[in-house]
Amino acid sequence: MRTLGLIGGMTWHSTVDYYKLINQGVHDKLGGTHSARILLLSIDFSPVEHMQNRGEWRALGQLMAGAARSLEGAGAEAVVICANTMHQLADDITAAVKIPLIHIADAAAAEVKKKGLKTVGLLGTRYTMEMDFYRGRLEAMHGLKVLVPDEPGRTTVHEVIYKELARGVVRPEARQAYVEVIEDLVKRGAEGVILGCTEIPMLIGAKDSRVPVFDTTAIHAAAAVDFALG
Repeated sequence: MRTLGLIGGMTWHSTVDYYKLINQGVHDKLGGTHSARILLLSIDFSPVEHMQNRGEWRALGQLMAGAARSLEGAGAEAVVICANTMHQLADDITAAVKIPLIHIADAAAAEVKKKGLKTVGLLGTRYTMEMDFYRGRLEAMHGLKVLVPDEPGRTTVHEVIYKELARGVVRPEARQAYVEVIEDLVKRGAEGVILGCTEIPMLIGAKDSRVPVFDTTAIHAAAAVDFALG
């Protein structure tokens, strides 16, 4: 079994889910008392959030590269960023280590294409929805058409993530707001919706959408299990 190096804490709520899902996936495939070989480096999210707000992506890249080097030095054989937004720094990580990065957007795209879908909506932080590192990868590398919410939908999705989900707060009113954003994406042609923030599955599930939703936390964890046992 290969050892996975997880960069977590962004936020810790979804990192807990990663740890559980990866161990459950290994157990389901190997049975008995098997569990995953995991190294976890959990980062304090508060300074990361402030650096994101200030656009200090260069410094964040150095932080993430350092975390990846620490995991590699401790014996990790692949890096798993337990977040969507922080894949903005994927190139910084791959340049810093020799071990592979299991990219969350690639894993999500593979699941979308398994269902034969070509047009998807994307929910996530404002950075994920508006910057090119995620949407561009889905489009250029995987041939998908990606729709994001109009304003004020993007603001609603972003603020719920940072002001509520990142703090472990789940409100029915926020769920309804997301359902309305998803419905608008469907009306615009989305055949499915990527939950492109690892906290969104705390709020939204399959029952909340009339088109398939893609839980990137579960999908990414499954890809990590495949690597570990491959």
